[in-house]
Amino acid sequence: MRFIHTADWHIGKKLHGYDLLEDQRAIIDQIIALARAEKVDAIVIAGDLYDRSVPAVDAVKLLNEKIAEINLTNELPLLAISGNHDSPTRLETGSQWFQQTRFYLATSIEQSLHPVEFDDTQFFLLPYFEPIEARLFFDEPLMKISDSVQRVIEEMTKNFDSSKKQVLVTHFFVAGSSQTDSETKIQVGGLDSVPTTAFAPFDRVVLGHLHANTALKHPKIGYSGSPLKFSLSERTNQKGIYLIDTVKDTNEFIPLTPKRDIQQLTASFEELIDPVFYRDLDREAFWHFLLTDRAVIPNMMNQLRKIYPFILSVERLNGREQTKKRQLTTRETDPQTLISHFFQEMTGDSLLDSQTKWIEQGLNEAFVVEKRE
Repeated sequence: MRFIHTADWHIGKKLHGYDLLEDQRAIIDQIIALARAEKVDAIVIAGDLYDRSVPAVDAVKLLNEKIAEINLTNELPLLAISGNHDSPTRLETGSQWFQQTRFYLATSIEQSLHPVEFDDTQFFLLPYFEPIEARLFFDEPLMKISDSVQRVIEEMTKNFDSSKKQVLVTHFFVAGSSQTDSETKIQVGGLDSVPTTAFAPFDRVVLGHLHANTALKHPKIGYSGSPLKFSLSERTNQKGIYLIDTVKDTNEFIPLTPKRDIQQLTASFEELIDPVFYRDLDREAFWHFLLTDRAVIPNMMNQLRKIYPFILSVERLNGREQTKKRQLTTRETDPQTLISHFFQEMTGDSLLDSQTKWIEQGLNEAFVVEKRE
Protein backbone atom coordinates (compact mmCIF):
# COMPACT_ATOMS: atom_id res chain seq x y z
CA MET A 1 0.00 0.00 0.00
CA ARG A 2 0.95 3.67 -0.38
CA PHE A 3 0.56 6.16 2.42
CA ILE A 4 1.63 9.65 3.45
CA HIS A 5 3.75 10.03 6.58
CA THR A 6 3.40 13.38 8.32
CA ALA A 7 3.67 14.51 11.95
CA ASP A 8 4.02 17.43 14.34
CA TRP A 9 1.31 19.67 12.95
CA HIS A 10 1.27 21.56 16.28
CA ILE A 11 -1.99 23.29 15.43
CA GLY A 12 -2.35 26.42 17.54
CA LYS A 13 1.39 27.08 17.77
CA LYS A 14 2.65 30.67 17.51
CA LEU A 15 5.95 31.80 16.02
CA HIS A 16 7.46 34.64 18.07
CA GLY A 17 3.91 35.66 18.96
CA TYR A 18 2.55 35.46 15.40
CA ASP A 19 -0.54 33.32 14.81
CA LEU A 20 0.11 30.40 12.42
CA LEU A 21 -3.43 29.07 11.98
CA GLU A 22 -3.78 30.24 8.37
CA ASP A 23 -0.27 28.96 7.58
CA GLN A 24 -1.26 25.60 9.07
CA ARG A 25 -4.52 25.54 7.12
CA ALA A 26 -2.63 26.18 3.87
CA ILE A 27 0.00 23.50 4.52
CA ILE A 28 -2.59 20.84 5.48
CA ASP A 29 -4.47 21.69 2.26
CA GLN A 30 -1.24 20.92 0.38
CA ILE A 31 -0.96 17.55 2.13
CA ILE A 32 -4.56 16.71 1.21
CA ALA A 33 -3.95 17.75 -2.41
CA LEU A 34 -0.85 15.52 -2.53
CA ALA A 35 -2.82 12.61 -1.09
CA ARG A 36 -5.41 12.98 -3.83
CA ALA A 37 -2.87 13.46 -6.62
CA GLU A 38 -0.81 10.44 -5.52
CA LYS A 39 -3.95 8.36 -4.87
CA VAL A 40 -2.65 7.13 -1.54
CA ASP A 41 -4.40 4.48 0.52
CA ALA A 42 -4.06 6.36 3.82
CA ILE A 43 -2.58 9.34 5.67
CA VAL A 44 -0.54 8.76 8.85
CA ILE A 45 -0.04 11.52 11.45
CA ALA A 46 2.65 10.51 13.95
CA GLY A 47 1.62 12.66 16.91
CA ASP A 48 1.52 16.26 18.14
CA LEU A 49 -1.60 17.23 16.24
CA TYR A 50 -2.00 20.13 18.68
CA ASP A 51 0.66 22.35 20.19
CA ARG A 52 -0.89 22.35 23.66
CA SER A 53 -2.69 19.80 25.80
CA VAL A 54 -5.53 22.32 26.16
CA PRO A 55 -5.76 23.81 22.66
CA ALA A 56 -7.54 27.06 21.87
CA VAL A 57 -11.02 26.94 20.33
CA ASP A 58 -9.74 28.10 16.92
CA ALA A 59 -7.11 25.32 16.92
CA VAL A 60 -9.73 22.66 17.72
CA LYS A 61 -11.99 24.05 14.99
CA LEU A 62 -9.20 23.89 12.39
CA LEU A 63 -8.15 20.33 13.24
CA ASN A 64 -11.75 19.10 13.21
CA GLU A 65 -12.32 20.77 9.85
CA LYS A 66 -9.23 19.18 8.25
CA ILE A 67 -9.78 15.75 9.79
CA ALA A 68 -13.31 15.77 8.36
CA GLU A 69 -12.00 16.89 4.96
CA ILE A 70 -9.47 14.04 4.88
CA ASN A 71 -11.58 11.28 6.33
CA LEU A 72 -15.18 12.17 5.40
CA THR A 73 -15.04 14.37 2.29
CA ASN A 74 -12.16 12.53 0.60
CA GLU A 75 -12.93 9.19 2.27
CA LEU A 76 -9.27 8.58 3.05
CA PRO A 77 -8.32 6.26 5.92
CA LEU A 78 -6.56 8.27 8.60
CA LEU A 79 -4.19 6.82 11.20
CA ALA A 80 -3.04 9.04 14.07
CA ILE A 81 -1.50 8.89 17.53
CA SER A 82 -1.22 11.34 20.39
CA GLY A 83 2.17 13.01 20.92
CA ASN A 84 3.79 14.57 23.97
CA HIS A 85 2.02 17.89 23.25
CA ASP A 86 -1.43 16.30 22.96
CA SER A 87 -3.89 15.47 25.71
CA PRO A 88 -4.92 11.85 25.02
CA THR A 89 -8.24 12.36 26.80
CA ARG A 90 -9.19 15.46 24.83
CA LEU A 91 -7.89 14.10 21.53
CA GLU A 92 -9.89 10.87 21.73
CA THR A 93 -13.21 12.61 22.40
CA GLY A 94 -15.76 11.05 20.06
CA SER A 95 -13.46 8.16 19.14
CA GLN A 96 -16.17 5.54 19.73
CA TRP A 97 -17.40 5.93 16.18
CA PHE A 98 -14.14 6.98 14.44
CA GLN A 99 -13.31 3.50 13.12
CA GLN A 100 -16.60 3.32 11.27
CA THR A 101 -15.17 5.93 8.88
CA ARG A 102 -11.68 4.34 8.96
CA PHE A 103 -10.24 6.98 11.28
CA TYR A 104 -7.90 5.07 13.56
CA LEU A 105 -6.68 7.05 16.59
CA ALA A 106 -4.50 5.54 19.33
CA THR A 107 -3.95 7.34 22.64
CA SER A 108 -3.00 4.42 24.94
CA ILE A 109 -0.67 1.42 25.21
CA GLU A 110 -3.66 -0.92 25.14
CA GLN A 111 -4.80 0.41 21.77
CA SER A 112 -1.29 0.11 20.32
CA LEU A 113 -1.24 -3.67 20.70
CA HIS A 114 -4.06 -4.22 18.22
CA PRO A 115 -2.98 -3.57 14.62
CA VAL A 116 -4.89 -1.65 11.98
CA GLU A 117 -4.92 -4.03 9.03
CA PHE A 118 -4.90 -3.38 5.30
CA ASP A 119 -4.49 -5.89 2.48
CA ASP A 120 -0.71 -6.18 2.78
CA THR A 121 0.17 -4.11 5.85
CA GLN A 122 -0.34 -4.07 9.61
CA PHE A 123 -0.03 -0.69 11.33
CA PHE A 124 0.78 -0.58 15.04
CA LEU A 125 -0.05 2.84 16.50
CA LEU A 126 2.04 3.57 19.60
CA PRO A 127 1.34 7.01 21.14
CA TYR A 128 3.75 8.91 23.35
CA PHE A 129 3.65 7.67 26.94
CA GLU A 130 5.68 7.96 30.13
CA PRO A 131 7.34 5.02 31.93
CA ILE A 132 4.81 5.04 34.75
CA GLU A 133 2.06 4.18 32.25
CA ALA A 134 4.01 1.10 31.14
CA ARG A 135 4.70 0.09 34.77
CA LEU A 136 0.99 0.22 35.56
CA PHE A 137 -0.09 -1.49 32.35
CA PHE A 138 2.33 -4.43 32.59
CA ASP A 139 2.68 -4.41 36.39
CA GLU A 140 6.44 -4.66 35.92
CA PRO A 141 9.34 -2.47 37.21
CA LEU A 142 9.88 -0.57 33.97
CA MET A 143 11.79 2.60 34.84
CA LYS A 144 13.16 3.82 31.48
CA ILE A 145 11.35 4.68 28.29
CA SER A 146 13.73 2.51 26.26
CA ASP A 147 12.81 -0.57 28.32
CA SER A 148 9.13 0.36 28.25
CA VAL A 149 8.99 0.72 24.46
CA GLN A 150 10.81 -2.57 23.98
CA ARG A 151 8.32 -4.27 26.32
CA VAL A 152 5.39 -2.90 24.32
CA ILE A 153 6.98 -4.05 21.05
CA GLU A 154 7.45 -7.52 22.52
CA GLU A 155 3.67 -7.67 23.05
CA MET A 156 2.99 -6.31 19.57
CA THR A 157 4.98 -9.08 17.88
CA LYS A 158 2.49 -11.61 19.23
CA ASN A 159 -0.07 -10.13 16.83
CA PHE A 160 2.19 -10.08 13.74
CA ASP A 161 0.74 -11.63 10.58
CA SER A 162 3.65 -13.17 8.66
CA SER A 163 1.82 -12.63 5.35
CA LYS A 164 1.84 -8.83 5.83
CA LYS A 165 4.35 -6.00 6.30
CA GLN A 166 4.52 -4.42 9.75
CA VAL A 167 4.70 -0.62 10.17
CA LEU A 168 5.12 1.08 13.55
CA VAL A 169 3.85 4.64 14.05
CA THR A 170 5.23 6.25 17.21
CA HIS A 171 6.40 9.48 18.83
CA PHE A 172 9.71 9.34 20.69
CA PHE A 173 13.30 10.53 20.59
CA VAL A 174 15.36 7.82 18.90
CA ALA A 175 19.05 7.45 19.78
CA GLY A 176 21.34 9.17 17.29
CA SER A 177 18.78 11.81 16.27
CA SER A 178 19.47 15.55 16.16
CA GLN A 179 17.11 18.19 17.55
CA THR A 180 16.09 21.76 16.70
CA ASP A 181 15.14 24.67 18.97
CA SER A 182 11.38 24.22 18.54
CA GLU A 183 11.06 20.75 20.06
CA THR A 184 10.16 20.09 23.67
CA LYS A 185 12.88 18.06 25.35
CA ILE A 186 11.30 14.94 26.82
CA GLN A 187 14.32 13.33 28.48
CA VAL A 188 13.11 14.26 31.97
CA GLY A 189 12.29 12.19 35.03
CA GLY A 190 13.54 8.84 33.72
CA LEU A 191 12.78 9.52 30.07
CA ASP A 192 15.56 8.84 27.59
CA SER A 193 16.09 7.87 23.99
CA VAL A 194 14.94 4.65 22.37
CA PRO A 195 17.64 2.64 20.55
CA THR A 196 17.06 1.84 16.88
CA THR A 197 17.58 -1.86 17.69
CA ALA A 198 14.27 -1.83 19.59
CA PHE A 199 12.46 -1.42 16.28
CA ALA A 200 14.11 -4.40 14.54
CA PRO A 201 10.90 -6.48 14.25
CA PHE A 202 9.26 -3.85 11.99
CA ASP A 203 9.63 -3.40 8.25
CA ARG A 204 9.33 0.35 8.69
CA VAL A 205 9.04 2.83 11.57
CA VAL A 206 7.49 6.26 10.98
CA LEU A 207 8.18 8.78 13.71
CA GLY A 208 6.98 12.03 15.14
CA HIS A 209 8.51 14.44 17.72
CA LEU A 210 11.61 15.82 15.94
CA HIS A 211 10.89 18.61 13.47
CA ALA A 212 13.58 17.93 10.84
CA ASN A 213 13.11 15.08 8.38
CA THR A 214 16.91 14.69 8.40
CA ALA A 215 17.06 14.19 12.19
CA LEU A 216 17.84 10.48 11.88
CA LYS A 217 19.79 8.65 9.18
CA HIS A 218 18.39 5.13 8.97
CA PRO A 219 17.06 3.14 5.97
CA LYS A 220 13.91 1.92 7.75
CA ILE A 221 13.32 4.40 10.59
CA GLY A 222 12.62 8.09 10.07
CA TYR A 223 10.97 11.33 11.09
CA SER A 224 8.75 13.17 8.65
CA GLY A 225 9.57 16.46 10.36
CA SER A 226 7.00 19.18 10.93
CA PRO A 227 5.23 20.56 7.84
CA LEU A 228 6.09 24.14 8.90
CA LYS A 229 9.17 25.83 10.36
CA PHE A 230 8.67 26.63 14.03
CA SER A 231 12.01 28.28 14.90
CA LEU A 232 14.91 30.19 13.39
CA SER A 233 17.06 27.08 13.73
CA GLU A 234 14.83 25.44 11.09
CA ARG A 235 15.26 28.32 8.64
CA THR A 236 17.26 26.30 6.10
CA ASN A 237 15.28 23.06 6.56
CA GLN A 238 13.16 21.84 3.66
CA LYS A 239 9.75 20.83 4.99
CA GLY A 240 7.58 18.15 3.44
CA ILE A 241 6.01 14.71 3.78
CA TYR A 242 7.07 11.17 2.92
CA LEU A 243 5.27 9.03 0.39
CA ILE A 244 5.82 5.42 1.45
CA ASP A 245 5.10 2.32 -0.62
CA THR A 246 5.19 -0.92 1.39
CA VAL A 247 5.17 -3.14 -1.70
CA LYS A 248 8.05 -1.40 -3.50
CA ASP A 249 9.68 -0.63 -0.15
CA THR A 250 10.26 3.01 -1.14
CA ASN A 251 10.26 6.20 0.91
CA GLU A 252 10.04 9.37 -1.21
CA PHE A 253 10.33 12.84 0.32
CA ILE A 254 8.00 15.43 -1.27
CA PRO A 255 8.63 19.11 -0.38
CA LEU A 256 5.88 21.46 0.81
CA THR A 257 5.70 25.22 0.20
CA PRO A 258 4.70 27.39 3.17
CA LYS A 259 2.37 30.36 2.89
CA ARG A 260 5.02 32.45 4.72
CA ASP A 261 8.61 31.24 4.91
CA ILE A 262 11.33 32.20 7.40
CA GLN A 263 13.97 34.32 5.68
CA GLN A 264 17.20 35.95 6.79
CA LEU A 265 18.82 39.06 5.35
CA THR A 266 21.97 41.08 6.09
CA ALA A 267 21.60 44.80 5.38
CA SER A 268 21.85 48.29 6.78
CA PHE A 269 18.83 50.07 8.23
CA GLU A 270 18.83 52.57 5.34
CA GLU A 271 18.72 49.70 2.84
CA LEU A 272 15.86 47.97 4.64
CA ILE A 273 13.65 51.07 4.50
CA ASP A 274 14.56 51.92 0.90
CA PRO A 275 11.64 51.06 -1.48
CA VAL A 276 14.08 50.31 -4.30
CA PHE A 277 15.83 47.76 -2.04
CA TYR A 278 12.73 46.02 -0.68
CA ARG A 279 10.45 46.04 -3.71
CA ASP A 280 11.68 42.58 -4.80
CA LEU A 281 11.56 41.09 -1.30
CA ASP A 282 8.72 39.00 0.07
CA ARG A 283 7.72 41.50 2.75
CA GLU A 284 5.04 39.12 4.10
CA ALA A 285 7.68 36.52 5.05
CA PHE A 286 8.90 35.94 8.60
CA TRP A 287 12.13 37.96 8.69
CA HIS A 288 15.30 37.71 10.72
CA PHE A 289 17.50 40.72 9.98
CA LEU A 290 21.25 40.93 10.54
CA LEU A 291 21.81 44.67 10.85
CA THR A 292 25.17 46.11 9.80
CA ASP A 293 24.60 49.44 11.63
CA ARG A 294 26.24 50.12 14.99
CA ALA A 295 24.63 53.50 15.65
CA VAL A 296 21.53 53.87 17.82
CA ILE A 297 18.44 54.05 15.58
CA PRO A 298 15.45 55.72 17.27
CA ASN A 299 12.20 53.80 17.01
CA MET A 300 13.90 51.19 14.82
CA MET A 301 11.52 48.23 15.23
CA ASN A 302 8.40 50.28 14.66
CA GLN A 303 9.83 51.75 11.48
CA LEU A 304 10.77 48.30 10.18
CA ARG A 305 7.43 46.73 11.08
CA LYS A 306 5.61 49.26 8.91
CA ILE A 307 7.40 47.67 5.95
CA TYR A 308 7.92 44.09 7.18
CA PRO A 309 4.92 43.19 9.38
CA PHE A 310 6.26 39.77 10.47
CA ILE A 311 9.73 40.47 11.88
CA LEU A 312 10.94 37.68 14.14
CA SER A 313 14.11 39.40 15.33
CA VAL A 314 16.82 41.92 14.49
CA GLU A 315 20.42 41.11 15.35
CA ARG A 316 23.30 43.58 15.09
CA LEU A 317 26.30 42.00 13.40
CA ASN A 318 28.86 44.24 15.09
CA GLY A 319 27.05 45.22 18.27
CA ARG A 320 25.54 48.60 19.06
CA GLU A 321 27.48 51.81 19.50
CA GLN A 322 27.76 52.71 23.15
CA THR A 323 26.62 56.23 23.86
CA LYS A 324 27.77 58.11 26.93
CA LYS A 325 25.28 57.46 29.67
CA ARG A 326 23.70 60.55 31.15
CA GLN A 327 23.59 60.71 34.93
CA LEU A 328 20.09 61.33 36.20
CA THR A 329 19.75 64.18 38.70
CA THR A 330 17.56 63.89 41.76
CA ARG A 331 14.84 65.87 40.05
CA GLU A 332 14.89 63.42 37.10
CA THR A 333 14.35 60.30 39.16
CA ASP A 334 10.55 60.27 38.90
CA PRO A 335 9.34 56.79 37.83
CA GLN A 336 8.11 57.91 34.39
CA THR A 337 11.52 59.32 33.44
CA LEU A 338 13.39 56.33 34.82
CA ILE A 339 11.22 53.90 32.84
CA SER A 340 11.66 55.95 29.66
CA HIS A 341 15.45 56.02 30.00
CA PHE A 342 15.60 52.32 30.88
CA PHE A 343 13.50 51.38 27.84
CA GLN A 344 15.70 53.45 25.53
CA GLU A 345 18.87 51.98 27.02
CA MET A 346 17.64 48.41 26.57
CA THR A 347 16.01 48.68 23.13
CA GLY A 348 17.51 51.73 21.44
CA ASP A 349 13.97 52.98 20.82
CA SER A 350 11.83 55.62 22.46
CA LEU A 351 8.52 54.72 24.06
CA LEU A 352 5.48 55.03 21.82
CA ASP A 353 2.76 57.46 22.86
CA SER A 354 0.49 54.52 23.65
CA GLN A 355 3.18 52.91 25.82
CA THR A 356 3.75 56.19 27.64
CA LYS A 357 0.00 56.44 28.36
CA TRP A 358 -0.11 52.85 29.68
CA ILE A 359 2.81 53.54 32.02
CA GLU A 360 1.30 56.81 33.18
CA GLN A 361 -2.03 55.11 33.85
CA GLY A 362 -0.34 52.28 35.76
CA LEU A 363 1.73 54.66 37.86
CA ASN A 364 -1.33 56.78 38.66
CA GLU A 365 -3.28 53.70 39.77
CA ALA A 366 -0.35 52.55 41.92
CA PHE A 367 -0.10 56.03 43.46
CA VAL A 368 -3.84 56.02 44.33
CA VAL A 369 -3.54 52.58 45.96
CA GLU A 370 -0.46 53.71 47.89
CA LYS A 371 -2.32 56.78 49.22
CA ARG A 372 -5.22 54.60 50.40
CA GLU A 373 -2.86 52.31 52.29
